[in-house]
Amino acid sequence: MLVQKLRLQRGWSQQQLAELSGLNVRTIQRIEKGQEPSVESLKSLAAVFNLDFSTLKEQGMDNVISETQSAEEILAFKQVRKLKDFYIHLANYVLVIAVLTIVNALTTPNRWWVQWVIMSWGVGVFFHWLQISERFSLYGSKWEKEQVEKRLGRKL
Repeated sequence: MLVQKLRLQRGWSQQQLAELSGLNVRTIQRIEKGQEPSVESLKSLAAVFNLDFSTLKEQGMDNVISETQSAEEILAFKQVRKLKDFYIHLANYVLVIAVLTIVNALTTPNRWWVQWVIMSWGVGVFFHWLQISERFSLYGSKWEKEQVEKRLGRKL
């Protein structure tokens, strides 16, 4: 999470960070999702962020939460990542459906088979939206908190 936080503070995209550090974009994505980076990757990132290598290694990759604010930041990053994934899913849906509708209209205008793709994939997009939506989530953060408190036998 520290790498993502430092990147966002500077207003860089993952692509820009990859170019500045000499790493692959996929490597940056893996690190930001929590995968343990190699020593070489950490050294490259530390150089780009003007940090000491040991600081980046100790604070960023051990998943130690030192303050409440850090926990809130981690939760916010996870929620934003889920929202981003949904928007990518939705954009893919709209783009592919548009192309398939054109193909259907040009090849078999008397038979609209594309409607089955629209409906079936649309159901998937809808359930994805339900999953990230806090208002309609059966197992959202409120439910999780209640379950943790129930098991602890006390309020958090």
